[in-house]
Amino acid sequence: MKIVKAKNTNLENIVTIDKEMIGTDRRKEEIGEAVEQDRCLLVFDDSELAGFLIYHTSFFDCCFVSLIMIWPSFQRRGHASALLSHMTEISPTEKLFSSTNQSNDAMHKVFEASGFTKSGFIDNLDEGDPEIIYFIEKRFTN
Repeated sequence: MKIVKAKNTNLENIVTIDKEMIGTDRRKEEIGEAVEQDRCLLVFDDSELAGFLIYHTSFFDCCFVSLIMIWPSFQRRGHASALLSHMTEISPTEKLFSSTNQSNDAMHKVFEASGFTKSGFIDNLDEGDPEIIYFIEKRFTN
């Protein structure tokens, strides 16, 4: 696996993954802004784009991973965990947060396996499916 910052030349492929997963390209502008602002990481499996991560630092002055998408044929191979681990190391803030719906069992396992702990929840975003917030402190390397 190889993790790199996204470039404008990757945008079409990133949007394709997102569209495949959610059925629309409504986040194209958001993804484009993240790429433009160096807030999008890509994970490659050999030379194939396996997925991406988007983050921002406007969550109470902390880093927040707002989106992780892994192409279906690459899921359950450690790509999401690798992205989270890398993000934990490069996070521009000491505290790193993310979230997922209560119903997303696979992502809960990824967060827990990556050392994140539950930090709370938000009701009323998706009816009947609370958003579970996760947290980890930045790992400092010598």
